[in-house]
Amino acid sequence: MRRFLLLAIALCYASARNITSSPNTRYIQGNNTDEKEALNFLLAYDREASAMCNNVMNTQWDFNTNITESTKQRMLEDVLKAKKKHLETQLEYAKFQKDVWATATTFKWKTFRDPSIRRQFKVLSVLGRAALPEEKLKEIQQLLADMRDIYSRNRVCPYVKQPKNASLPIRLESIKCNLALDPDLTRIMAKSKDANELTYMWQQWHDETGRPLRSKFMRYVELSNEAARLNGFKDTGDQWRASYDIEDFNSELDELWMGLRPLYQQLHAYVRRRLHYQHGKIVSLDGPIPAHLLGNMWAQSWSNLYDTTVPFPNKNSMDVTLSLKRQGYDPVRMFQLADQFFVSLGMKSVPDSFWTASMLEKPLDREVVCHASAWDFCNGRDFRIKQCTEVTMEDLTTAHHELGHIQYYHAGNVHVCILPPLFSDMQYVNQPLAFREGANPGFHEAIGDVVALSVSTPKHMQKIGLLDKAADDPEVDINYLYAMALDKIAFLPFGFLLDQWRWKVFSGEIPFDQMNKAWWDLRLRYQGVAPPMNRSEHDFDAGAKYHVPANTPYIRYFVSFVLQFQLHKVLCEASGHVGPLHKCDIYQSREAGKLLAELLKLGSSKPWPDAIRILTRGRTSRMDPSAIMEYFQPLIEWLQKQNVEEKAGWRGMNSGITIKTTWFASVLPFVITLVFTRLW
Repeated sequence: MRRFLLLAIALCYASARNITSSPNTRYIQGNNTDEKEALNFLLAYDREASAMCNNVMNTQWDFNTNITESTKQRMLEDVLKAKKKHLETQLEYAKFQKDVWATATTFKWKTFRDPSIRRQFKVLSVLGRAALPEEKLKEIQQLLADMRDIYSRNRVCPYVKQPKNASLPIRLESIKCNLALDPDLTRIMAKSKDANELTYMWQQWHDETGRPLRSKFMRYVELSNEAARLNGFKDTGDQWRASYDIEDFNSELDELWMGLRPLYQQLHAYVRRRLHYQHGKIVSLDGPIPAHLLGNMWAQSWSNLYDTTVPFPNKNSMDVTLSLKRQGYDPVRMFQLADQFFVSLGMKSVPDSFWTASMLEKPLDREVVCHASAWDFCNGRDFRIKQCTEVTMEDLTTAHHELGHIQYYHAGNVHVCILPPLFSDMQYVNQPLAFREGANPGFHEAIGDVVALSVSTPKHMQKIGLLDKAADDPEVDINYLYAMALDKIAFLPFGFLLDQWRWKVFSGEIPFDQMNKAWWDLRLRYQGVAPPMNRSEHDFDAGAKYHVPANTPYIRYFVSFVLQFQLHKVLCEASGHVGPLHKCDIYQSREAGKLLAELLKLGSSKPWPDAIRILTRGRTSRMDPSAIMEYFQPLIEWLQKQNVEEKAGWRGMNSGITIKTTWFASVLPFVITLVFTRLW
């Protein structure tokens, strides 16, 4: 591992300068006021950090895309080798971070004139997990690897429908308990109309994934909080929120949610009534919706309910899945279509290496982490996507989202000091490594989704030949907006509450022995959903969501859902669009592309309120939900009429789920089924 240049600089400075702040002070600095010397250090850091980052990303890629080998003899050995290499690389990078931090904190950077230099040093003055003693650092890295491994390798048994009078489960000698979350359970949760099967699958995934993670997560919280305090933060939640650069971030989030809650409650009331018609008394007309009936393992997206709840079923469907299959699309062609959208805005196509290095569909010979993600290998040339793509409209939209990340990387990771001139026409080639991120974590998520708002319009689908000509029909508009709401609006409370729960666990407001109760209290309060059976503190249902074991902050998605509509409105104005916001398609608009490129050029070089101010030409520097309300206004009016006799909201909005001690009785039938099927 090469650290020659930066390590030498680090040792030199660290021995020559005194740090004026204690190690557990936030954003510490030293006494060196030489700004030119500081700039030279940053340039050296940029070169070394890019090389180090590339090595780390390659190791992580190997670990995530080749969890096992198909041959049983080699499986355990290769898994252990991959884990060892992954952990060694992480620890080596932590050592590198400490060397950088030791040097960066010798400079009195808060007094420097150049705001860009000050901002880079602010980033480098936070050490992160590397602040932990070596043994604890090894422990937390091992915990994180183990948690991701448990999540990714979990498999459950198929559902066996029992005869009405059967006293024991049906004996199936050949049954294989090999159903993975993607695509198996995801497809079942989306397509099955059997409430018993949905209950079984929901419980199997939550039990088999969450429970093994519980003790590991608790220890991770302890170590992560210790690292946060060593960096001058109260706890890990405090450190995560600091990345948004505003002190009243929680208050701003609350204000955004309160502005959006009435729309969500109207959608919830309509969907609840339709599910009551389908499933009968298990869906109360004034209570929360059972979480397993919403078409998604976490009830975060309700898009799979569209076919059975669509307002005007006799109108043509906006789902182009059948058209994609009929025209012979495969995952590669879907991503090529997404790439063409960005090119039409005047942006660069992805490099040729993207197509050979990415994993765009699930391999048949090994296990992988299927959760869709975009990867930047820190050298300005290597960008990849990992996605178990299926030929569906949903995955076509996801392809645009992930390529939005790649556009950010493609624009931001090309450093003029390192790479050859042929890349010099890209959007923000001069941004240093410390600024090669979104203006805030939500911006990165929003960019791809902004494009998806145009892609999903009937107008765009017609342009690219996936949809026949759509008539100008108000009922078609309502169907379209309803489909968008099942994805965009249904997600909002889940996107809001997951980190509310996690932050409270980090702060100790939620003790370890009440984690699951608190999880369902928040899901009831904000989302209006309840588990399909009693849950206890033996369970760890939050762990059944990828981002918890993967240690990925989640509030970024809530922020991105607000920002994407705000950005969409600005880009539509730039494109010259006239008419309802939900009909805007910025495809082939160089004017919109130019404005979007201005945002990409900034990276994280400026606080995100400044980025919003630049994008809106000075009109505002705040996140604003009004664009969401404008976009969905026709649907809002329609839902209000449909729900005129409904009470929006649900019983228990201000109280939680009671955790009963008789939890075993509720799961006994499933335990019996699982035991017998595994034995037989």
